[in-house]
Amino acid sequence: MARTVNVEWQGRSVEAADPEPITDAAIDLSVPTIRRTEQAAAAVRANETRGPHALDVIGRLALRAEGLASSAIEGLRASPADVALAEAAADRSSSDTAAWVADNLAVVSDALRTRGPLTVRHVLAWHKRLMRHAPAVEKQHIGAWRDRLGWVGGANPMVAAHVAVPHESIPAHMDDLLAFVARDDLDPVTLAAVAHAQFETIHPFADGNGRIGRVLVGWILVNRLDVSFPPPVSLEFARDIGGYQAGLTLFRQGAVDAWVRWFADAVAASAERTARVLGAVEELQARWQLATADLRTDAAARRLLTYLPTHPVLNTDLAARLMQVSVEAARGALTALAHRGVLVDIERRPTGAGRPRRWWVAQDLLDLVGRA
Repeated sequence: MARTVNVEWQGRSVEAADPEPITDAAIDLSVPTIRRTEQAAAAVRANETRGPHALDVIGRLALRAEGLASSAIEGLRASPADVALAEAAADRSSSDTAAWVADNLAVVSDALRTRGPLTVRHVLAWHKRLMRHAPAVEKQHIGAWRDRLGWVGGANPMVAAHVAVPHESIPAHMDDLLAFVARDDLDPVTLAAVAHAQFETIHPFADGNGRIGRVLVGWILVNRLDVSFPPPVSLEFARDIGGYQAGLTLFRQGAVDAWVRWFADAVAASAERTARVLGAVEELQARWQLATADLRTDAAARRLLTYLPTHPVLNTDLAARLMQVSVEAARGALTALAHRGVLVDIERRPTGAGRPRRWWVAQDLLDLVGRA
């Protein structure tokens, strides 16, 4: 059973989590679960056999899907196009949901560039980046451990589904968790599964715990499997949110094997889905080529096609920089692709004063994000 400790909340006694240290814990798994973790790792590594350009394309799509799904689990929903616009636009509103979700994407991408041992400083930096547009989080709780009792589900800890560790215990528990992450005697999928569940049990932040906990999953899988990008596991979590939450509860009750097997299934399904999406991207690119077959092979519009998988939202300035052409030539290329159905031409009014800006969106490509 889960270990707990009594704490006081508004004059009443509450049982809060006090998980056993895991730095040196023995993780005993059944043979079927071990096989499933091996299969999941193999599915993730299989996507690395693609060429460099394909890896870049599918990696960006997978990271975008991960950020969107991880935010959606927390009730933060925005369309892939709106989030892509929030990423590209310099004048986005700090209170806009799409901008907040875009920060989740940025944290995922930035975290994967973190190399070497994972430290408290790294985790706090992820949180600071993630929560900078959070409208209801007090400033002192951004990029810092919480300073009060935390819980999940329910209006108060008396009826909550889970009461997190007391705030004064967070530093010790997080040091233990990061020491566990540094272990080299566990397979990457098991390591990610246990680390994520332990992080969610600790719940060290006032807000954003789920998203940071899923960033941790991506960091472990990329670094320990030595791959370019993690599968968008949050998509699988979101598709079975009941199974996800039940798995975390089982972990807290000591059923580690059941949780790791569920987690490994999610990783494997996500990796296999990612491979299928790459095939869909290749089909889409073939349709783009057919739609522009009437243009000269050296036309700017034909050249711009190669940038769309990694830059699905463009304005004239960005297109001009990518192709190293004039703004006028870039506008002509964007307009040509819009006339042929490759791009969608939209107009967005800036959040401050100024004229509306025109953007061109590869909508068909962004529609694949939810399938990654």
